[in-house]
Amino acid sequence: MNAVVLIVDDDPVQRRLLESQIRRFGHDARTAEDGEEAIEALTARGAAYDLVILDLSMPGLDGIGVMGRMRELGIAAPVIVQTANGSIDAVVAAMRAGASDFVVKPVGPERLQVSIRNALRTQALQGEIRRLGRRANGTLSFRDLPSRAPTMIEARRLGERAAASNIPVLIEGESGVGKELLARAIAGSGERRGKPFVPVNCGALPHNLIESILFGHEKGAFTGATDRHVGKFVEAHGGTLFLDEIGELPADAQVKLLRAIQEGEVDPVGAKRSVKVDIRIISATNRDLQARVRQGAFREDLYYRLSVFPLAVPPLRQRLSDLKDLVRRFVLRFAAEESRAVTDVSPAALALLERHDWPGNVRELENAVFRAVVLSEGPELRPADFPQIAAMVGVAPEEVEAPAPLPSLARDLDEPELEIRAEAPALPLFSADGALRPLEAIEADAIRYAIRHLDGQMTEVARRLGIGRSTLYRRIKDLGLDGECGERDTGRGEAVA
Repeated sequence: MNAVVLIVDDDPVQRRLLESQIRRFGHDARTAEDGEEAIEALTARGAAYDLVILDLSMPGLDGIGVMGRMRELGIAAPVIVQTANGSIDAVVAAMRAGASDFVVKPVGPERLQVSIRNALRTQALQGEIRRLGRRANGTLSFRDLPSRAPTMIEARRLGERAAASNIPVLIEGESGVGKELLARAIAGSGERRGKPFVPVNCGALPHNLIESILFGHEKGAFTGATDRHVGKFVEAHGGTLFLDEIGELPADAQVKLLRAIQEGEVDPVGAKRSVKVDIRIISATNRDLQARVRQGAFREDLYYRLSVFPLAVPPLRQRLSDLKDLVRRFVLRFAAEESRAVTDVSPAALALLERHDWPGNVRELENAVFRAVVLSEGPELRPADFPQIAAMVGVAPEEVEAPAPLPSLARDLDEPELEIRAEAPALPLFSADGALRPLEAIEADAIRYAIRHLDGQMTEVARRLGIGRSTLYRRIKDLGLDGECGERDTGRGEAVA
């Protein structure tokens, strides 16, 4: 799956080499020249890094110092440490500081890819476990709601502002977008963090029991009241009351709710005196409350009391950049819950999911992934595991094609690219039988062409390919290109093509 990787290394050659390798693996790569720049990148607004590849030895703030700062700031991204010193002491120090893995420079692509894959899988599963735990104890925060979509980042930013006060918040959005999750993050980030969070689905309350459920009742207050019930308002005392689907509340209950919010007290059914409550109100709706006010279906005074701070959550179809991350989280969670061997999703399956409009939003996606994990027969989810989504999109699962992979040397350099000669053929990504060619075969073709194109000037070849000369020579030897590329003198001369 695509991930955003931050590379921290004071050696520009190493940064370019790692960036090239990571882009070949299909991930997005960002770079930082030292520890201070890395911390700035990790703490920037909207930053969402899935992994950090960190050099252990750097001037100023070194790798151990960066991991210490990450712990202090609560940044939970996994860290792969790399260094030229592979001593046992260095490994132990890195692991004690919080590194998830340790590699020695120069790291081979296969070893790096395995390390990245393991770190991302472990982090995703641990992150999901932490989120579930924080949700249960009322300490869910906005860091538990990562997003790459600008609309969702803006919603998070407004939520953080709202969490700093006790202002009433009205969360608006379609069903299944995660309104309750956002409400829990607001409650878990303010001064009522860790206090009761009491959700109430106003659309599911029986009309004849709404007053009793919300405000409580005394024993014997009505037929069937065999015990005293404190009500949701009193349950939430000191914490947050979340009124979901507030637009479904009937008119008579709206009047009593308005008084309870205004006065800060409730009148339990059958009680002789009011009960004071100290709560924060967060409400949510998938309806247009202003339209319901104009229709006379919702009280105008209650609307203005609840919507002091309106906050809109975008639907999933408007933030498809989050879809891959959500799928990864759901796959790992359900695979663990169902004891399945699924660990990934194929590019073709992701392409299928991105074609769907998701009218049920994140809830629909979660259920689709759950069903696919149960249906799966291998370690990777494929289009055939999403038959219902394929039917709604209007394609057969076997007709879905994966997006073309990135070229192996795709980079974003501030230097001239290789000048492609008119007669030079494009490097084929697929073999004659239609199978995807091994990465090493594609890399070998690229090196062959670069050496021919630059007439065997190995220093220039290495510079244009974005790697060091020693790395280029090592790859020529590893790929068995010595005979094709001519003899070389590592100390005094260039290769003779």
